[in-house]
Amino acid sequence: MTNKSNANAVRVRFAPSPTGKLHVGGARTAIYNWAFARANGGTFILRIDDTDPTRSTEENTQVILRAMRWLGLDWDEGPEAGGDFGPYFQTERMDLYKQAAERLVSEGKAYYCFCTPQKLAADREAAAKRHDSFQGYQRTCRGIDPKEAQARVDAGEPYTIRIKVPEDRGDVVVRDAVHGNVTFNAKELDDFIIFRSDGTPTYNFATVVDDAAMGITHIVRGDDHLSNTPRQVVVYEALGAPVPTFAHISMILGEDGKKLSKRHGATSVEEYRDAGYLSDAFVNYLALLGWAPDGESTVISRERLASEFSLDHVSKNPAIMDPKKLDYINGEYLHAMSDQEFANDVLVPQLVAAGLEKDGALSHDDDWFLLLASALKPRTTLSPDVVERSQFLYTEDADLEYDPKAVKKWVMKNGALEALEAAKTKLEGLDSWTPQAIEEALEPLPEALGMGKGKVFQPIRVACVGCAVSPGIGETLALLGRDHTLARIDRTLETLK
Repeated sequence: MTNKSNANAVRVRFAPSPTGKLHVGGARTAIYNWAFARANGGTFILRIDDTDPTRSTEENTQVILRAMRWLGLDWDEGPEAGGDFGPYFQTERMDLYKQAAERLVSEGKAYYCFCTPQKLAADREAAAKRHDSFQGYQRTCRGIDPKEAQARVDAGEPYTIRIKVPEDRGDVVVRDAVHGNVTFNAKELDDFIIFRSDGTPTYNFATVVDDAAMGITHIVRGDDHLSNTPRQVVVYEALGAPVPTFAHISMILGEDGKKLSKRHGATSVEEYRDAGYLSDAFVNYLALLGWAPDGESTVISRERLASEFSLDHVSKNPAIMDPKKLDYINGEYLHAMSDQEFANDVLVPQLVAAGLEKDGALSHDDDWFLLLASALKPRTTLSPDVVERSQFLYTEDADLEYDPKAVKKWVMKNGALEALEAAKTKLEGLDSWTPQAIEEALEPLPEALGMGKGKVFQPIRVACVGCAVSPGIGETLALLGRDHTLARIDRTLETLK
């Protein structure tokens, strides 16, 4: 096979099957391919391996494309991007597979097989009874004269196409950038099918034809594909194509050490997006599931990943999905935002999505949202957190619900009435309603009343917020506003009296 690519240039591909959503394992594979291409000045290709007619759908393809765009993994060639090696959907490349298979037949490197399923089953059973060391395909049709075989094909007899594994082929040694050289005994390989009787190529054939035609130099994929690799090497050799360097990366396991699945929580990229994780944080976390530049860094920018990623730092050991670490990294990215970025990219979109604000007709000015952003940002781990913590600001005073435990601990105590009355007096006399002015007004109260700060400020907080947790008291009351603050304190005082 020939291609037009520069022989020295790195070319990698991510080739998902559109049979469902893009899951965590596939996303990490895509990230590693993207990062390896970027770090080496190479080309990142997205190819859709949609040859499963029963499960591959256009809807699933769009799901994958959306997930890739959200991850920020811009591909250089593929759907929507085009390129010189297309088409980039396997269903549009069927003629290429057929031509490649027929060429191998004409060169004596593959042959037509006419064995029925019943014949194959009987041969396997006989080999098992004989306790043969090799119980694969018995190469029944390998010796058929090519002219006879062609005549049978022309007559309409059903057939498959099998590749000829050279009888003198030594061990198949796979050059793997993660596992080192992995050796497979070629004697355990039968003459496997490359084209089925229904006229479709097998995975191990189609993927090699595509990778060879597209000039793929490195194949980075999950280690569940390692067992396929010796067969694919045989196909590369038959096609006369250079064998790429492989890198089989480990599985991602749940915290219980078992294969990641729904029982461990979210598994698809879009589920994590919808849960409020930032794209950069999610890519950062997945990149560290099996790779580390120095063994110490936890927060790694996309730019650093794209410049420092290397296959020699990828671990052979399975990676463990740790939701707490993902949350920590996501929080770090949120906290690193400026207040303006947090307000524009996180706070306002979440409030609009929750129906608390209307897009294009916000209920407050920029300064109010910046104050809310600065108050909530240090306390936010996931983007939707801001909705729950802002809820008290969007609740009618008469409808505010109170946490019974907070009321019992802080409001239904001796001294709470005096603290609220004193606070009301101080707040009513303020000329300026700012966090600083509010805090300066309330700061002397604990000493004046002979109480601890908690016994003074927590009743105010519970009265105005409904619970005992909120940003600083000055920020909280400034955001709530003078009228709402005094109304809520009055409501609580009436209840106490």
